[in-house]
Amino acid sequence: MLVAAAVCPHPPLLVPEATGAAGADRDGCLGELRAACDAAVAGLAAAAPEEVVVVGGAAATAVYDGSAAGSLREYGVGYQVGAGEPVLPLSLTVGAWLLARSGTFGPGHWRLQAVDRVAPPARCLRLGAAIAARAPRVALLVMGDGPARRAVGAEGAADPAAERYAAEVAAALAEADPARLARLAPALDDELMVAGRAAWQVLAGAADGRRLRGRLRCAVTPYEVSYLVASWDGTG
Repeated sequence: MLVAAAVCPHPPLLVPEATGAAGADRDGCLGELRAACDAAVAGLAAAAPEEVVVVGGAAATAVYDGSAAGSLREYGVGYQVGAGEPVLPLSLTVGAWLLARSGTFGPGHWRLQAVDRVAPPARCLRLGAAIAARAPRVALLVMGDGPARRAVGAEGAADPAAERYAAEVAAALAEADPARLARLAPALDDELMVAGRAAWQVLAGAADGRRLRGRLRCAVTPYEVSYLVASWDGTG
């Protein structure tokens, strides 16, 4: 049963080793993001879960052991988490980094679940329900970026459709509303450049039927991508 969830974005620059010069933190947003993510992960520990599962979009659905390795070398950064040859997608690499950074959970206490980023909603919902049924107390760390689409022909301006989409996801996360996440349309993934839809719908499947309390911890767009951080926990 799902007892808590943390929702975080997965830009490589969230990892301090990737920022380089101090000027890489535009408007201080990365510091704000890291602090919000740290607080969300701490909320998972407070729920005393028996199992922690990191969920993130990838090229294919797969399960990895908590000690599996991920690297940022594709992004020109010599950073690695885990042991052995890097196999994790970006979403799970950053998720594993967040858990390791917390110092609360050891790799033996978490599992890494990649979900095909183009998986249809029904498949994502079933996967979430199956994950939640694995133990009496399950916590999820859900990794996903919001829209990155900018308005065509207007430099630096947001696409109105992307803004509406990000606002819908933010509201669903703030209200711990799995039904709203379940309704997100896969057809908009490419159109609005959304990387988090499948992972958010895994969360929706895991939370279906549960009464949870939501809190939107952070919503920023520092690099023309919508980054959202939220916590869900039980209401008793």
